Amino acid sequence: MFLSTFENSLDKKGRVSVPSSFRAYLNSMGYNGFITYPSFNNYALDACAQDRIEKLSESIDSLGPFEDKRDYFATSVLSESINLNFDSEGRVSIPKKLLNHGKIKSNVLFVGLGKVFQIWDPNLFSKFKSMAKKKSYINRSALKWDNKFKKEGV
Repeated sequence: MFLSTFENSLDKKGRVSVPSSFRAYLNSMGYNGFITYPSFNNYALDACAQDRIEKLSESIDSLGPFEDKRDYFATSVLSESINLNFDSEGRVSIPKKLLNHGKIKSNVLFVGLGKVFQIWDPNLFSKFKSMAKKKSYINRSALKWDNKFKKEGV
């Protein structure tokens, strides 16, 4: 899984070192990089392994072939997706248009979200994280736990 947060510097060529735990997880699945695209909800980049974007593509394909929603999702996600491969030093080059969407200038924050991760400007993420914690507390009852966790006291 993609867990924790890691901050790294962006070099002048738009390259950034991907956290070693993220690279190891992707490598364990047979990938030498990841897919990224502009987030719908934030000034951030969504990122995932190839198999995850394939599942998303299948979900889009399950919509009717002539439905507007299908075209909207395909255009917003798939046409904006970019495959970033690791170089020999574990870095990727993030294209300018993606950096602009995320308002990323010098430092990059990799945010693990389980099966996916996001790439943020650290200052923007700090504001989002504060709001997310407040909303998580308010909506905590929405999380469903199966009986196994209840018995274990988690």
